[in-house]
Amino acid sequence: MINIQNIRKTYTRPTGETVHAMEDFSLRIDRGEYVAIIGSSGSGKSTLMNILGLLDQPTEGQYNFDGRDVAALSVSEQARFRNQYIGFVFQAFHLLPRTSALENVELPLYYSDRDAIEGMSAKALDAVGLADRMRHTPSELSGGQQQRVAIARALVNEPQLILADEPTGNLDLQATNEIMSIFSALNRTGRTIILVTHDSAVAARARRVIRLEAGRLVDDYRNPARTQEVLA
Repeated sequence: MINIQNIRKTYTRPTGETVHAMEDFSLRIDRGEYVAIIGSSGSGKSTLMNILGLLDQPTEGQYNFDGRDVAALSVSEQARFRNQYIGFVFQAFHLLPRTSALENVELPLYYSDRDAIEGMSAKALDAVGLADRMRHTPSELSGGQQQRVAIARALVNEPQLILADEPTGNLDLQATNEIMSIFSALNRTGRTIILVTHDSAVAARARRVIRLEAGRLVDDYRNPARTQEVLA
């Protein structure tokens, strides 16, 4: 599904200093994988996630999604591609505070080109166990429930890829386990999931773990226990 080759990303600080966020970075991720990306602060995790989600452009290199060079798309084409193929889950839930869970989940549908959207938001909330909380506003939900609304919003357009950036960073242990169980269940249905985390216990729930340092890939290994669990 994802094939990035020789990606390089540089930034220029106001002082004029050049920052090399990623250097000659290549990575392949197949459809249906469940990948955790780990690394210390400044390792390039967020930069990689932004490039994968078409929220940022590489300075050099190629990004192919199902054989399509998506880095070469125009800004409007990238926005349309994100809406159709990628769902995002963030550490901060980014829910509209005065809007119900159902209405929050509906938002991506308004920017899609689907002919019929009725019932899709309710279906997504039901998939994350919130069928009985559809009319509640974020202030009436726990942190874990708010993140489940955010996951439902990421799912509502039925994307091929879910990108999750520190999705459990604001949650307690119980809520973390609930959210990670949802991701595992989604992966078992064939959904491709890539998550960034600083938590080794969260990373251990993935089937594949990638570690970055200074914008370079330094480790890439499979989790045999999780792989066998999925195959079973």
